[in-house]
Amino acid sequence: MKGPSLGVRLIVLTVLSIALMVVDARFDALKPLRSQLGLFVSPLYYAAELPVRGWDTVTELTSSRAQLIADNERLRAEALLTQRKLQKLATLTEQNVRLRELLNSSSLVDERVLVAELIGVDPNPFTQRILIDKGENDGVFLGQPVLDATGLMGQVVEVLPYSARVLMITDASHSLPVQVNRNGLRAIASGTGRNEWLELRYVGDTADIREGDIVVSSGLGQRFPAGYPVGRVQSVVRHPSQSFAEVRVAPSAQLNRSRYLLLVFSPESGYGDVLPALDLTPEAPAPEAEPAAEPAAAADAAASDSAAEATAEEADDAQ
Repeated sequence: MKGPSLGVRLIVLTVLSIALMVVDARFDALKPLRSQLGLFVSPLYYAAELPVRGWDTVTELTSSRAQLIADNERLRAEALLTQRKLQKLATLTEQNVRLRELLNSSSLVDERVLVAELIGVDPNPFTQRILIDKGENDGVFLGQPVLDATGLMGQVVEVLPYSARVLMITDASHSLPVQVNRNGLRAIASGTGRNEWLELRYVGDTADIREGDIVVSSGLGQRFPAGYPVGRVQSVVRHPSQSFAEVRVAPSAQLNRSRYLLLVFSPESGYGDVLPALDLTPEAPAPEAEPAAEPAAAADAAASDSAAEATAEEADDAQ
């Protein structure tokens, strides 16, 4: 007896499968059946996984003793290094606390810099200004250079009694004279309005400047002291049709991360009218007179008086 053809069987099975999927998706009638089938299929899964488990077990058992010893030594060394770093971190933390207590965030260091703390940032996205906690009562003056631990940050543009506003070197309205530390090439570093870079203007297309050069303040503007790091050359683009190259400099100072700053009192920038007694170059002590010189000086004075009297008497006799 001949049964239905393969095509009919395929169609029937396809329809049956679709019907079962629809019933399973819409109703929970097949949930008990699926649970029962899971009991029978689980041993099959376990049997299929036996070769992989067996291979892992054999690999673990056949691992060489030397490899285990090496791994143990490596882990022990890593643990020691981690402990050393933790100890160093604790030491640095203690040193930081001691330095903060020593400076107290407000004392003069060698009568040259004043430590200040950042207390505010200008919310205007088109300006690069910050607010510090030192003002006129602390000796801050207009144009005073400001730097952090890594480089030049800007200058004071507004002084209040107990605070001051600092214009960052990356502000679009700020420029300062700089020079390349490698060869002394002079240029003007102008802000771009972004913390990521400065722009060196009027650098000739054939100028000796390349990526990685350190740029420092030149001191020619009589505002910033010479030799303070400003940044590092990030890119140099030369266009054949232009007379000047496009030079970008990444600032050395951590403009958007530094919290403690230094206000510099330097002869180049002046000391301000509020600190007339600030002395950066201590005077040499006056030489003390030798005791033996006093009698001699007195004798010379007496001899001079006697000579004057004798001269007066001779003049009277002549008359």
